[in-house]
Amino acid sequence: QVQLVESGGGLVQAGGSLRLSCAASSRTFSGYAVGWFRQAPGKEREFIATINWSGGSTFYADSVKGRFTIARDNAENTVYLKMHSLKPEDTAVYYCAAHSKKYRPPGRGAVEYDDWGQGTQVTVSS
Repeated sequence: QVQLVESGGGLVQAGGSLRLSCAASSRTFSGYAVGWFRQAPGKEREFIATINWSGGSTFYADSVKGRFTIARDNAENTVYLKMHSLKPEDTAVYYCAAHSKKYRPPGRGAVEYDDWGQGTQVTVSS
């Protein structure tokens, strides 16, 4: 299994930027797609973005398309979520998770992922 740890969350003003990091403890991390999800209080966990094992394919939720960028550095066993033009509605706990099957093309369903991180809080003020 892959153990993931998120970091980089914090408080930012609307229109600002943050970069979240998802660091993996496994040397086989590079073979797995990784997704980012978020969950606000009282709301369902929401798909944000995913990146395939090589980094050559990404897709995003409509709510963040054009503002967020997912990238990975397999040499450092890390996946990043670069967030720009942040809005108050982006406030949530952000989670990363590795896909359950190696080299499998990722979808947006949380059920496809395991090895979830503990989450990092992002708060966007108006």
